[in-house]
Amino acid sequence: MRAARLMSLVLLLQGRGGMTAGELAQELEVSERTIHRDVLALSEAGIPVYADRGRTGGYRLVDGYRTRLTGLDRAEAEALFLSGVPDALRDMGLREIAEAARLKAAAALAPGLRDAPATAAQRFHLDAPGWFASDTPPPESLAPLARAVWGNHPVSGRYREAPRAVEPYGLVLKAGIWYLAGRAKERLLVYRVDRFTEVSVDTARRFDRDPAFDLAAFWAERSEQFTRSLLRTRVTLRLSPAGLRMLRHVADPAALPEALASARDDGTVVLAVESPAVAYTQVLAFGPEAEVLDPPELRALVAEAAARMSGLYAEDAPGGGPPGSPSAG
Repeated sequence: MRAARLMSLVLLLQGRGGMTAGELAQELEVSERTIHRDVLALSEAGIPVYADRGRTGGYRLVDGYRTRLTGLDRAEAEALFLSGVPDALRDMGLREIAEAARLKAAAALAPGLRDAPATAAQRFHLDAPGWFASDTPPPESLAPLARAVWGNHPVSGRYREAPRAVEPYGLVLKAGIWYLAGRAKERLLVYRVDRFTEVSVDTARRFDRDPAFDLAAFWAERSEQFTRSLLRTRVTLRLSPAGLRMLRHVADPAALPEALASARDDGTVVLAVESPAVAYTQVLAFGPEAEVLDPPELRALVAEAAARMSGLYAEDAPGGGPPGSPSAG
């Protein structure tokens, strides 16, 4: 642990040119007394670190000194590509690896480019989990599953209380929920991470990944299959030309290709929806640009809604107004 901290201290000084004991202590999450001891140890080991006195002083490396400890190992290099999603890194237990990679990358930059990471971070930041902020802690099984994914180690555990052995291929964060793509009994499946318990990682073994596996493509395909499986209700509509143009904005994206393929010259389309309640909401979004032809129950509901809406606006029409009012005739 101390050796890693000493290396991080050298990389910090090399990357930033100079830092006070307080800044180093805050960065490395130790006391200033520990920083003083670490600097002394580095000096005794031959690392040319020295202290600048005065109000703007701090610790620095002798000009021109470059450590050779800037090479990234595989885990650090892979984690570096996830450095834009800090919450996900923390939840997967990979934050320390990514931080070591960031320090090494910064230290390896030429002096004139050392501020590039800072200036880029001021302008661009990707934090996908932040869109789905929640006080719910990450599942306990996430960190061991992440280590298994990183190292191609098979895992065993219980999934929905049943024993399960899986070769973990990848993790996906969707709407605040973690999913695992894994192979079990020669089939690639999707699991919810929070439904895994008693996870054990077999670090003594590695499985051979399918080199053709594409996590993004696999997830897109399974997501579409899942969405289409929810679209169990069919409604028939007659759309005006304006309604046909609105279709792609109202329909579920997974239902759109089928709806467009079903369109007839008179504007009739068959639209797949999740439930009658969802169909009712979508049809109302069309306003007067859609007429429900089938099922009859949905047509009756929309007709009732149209009548109520007409009553709300009747008093604004010429000669209109609620029944019995002076303006009603």
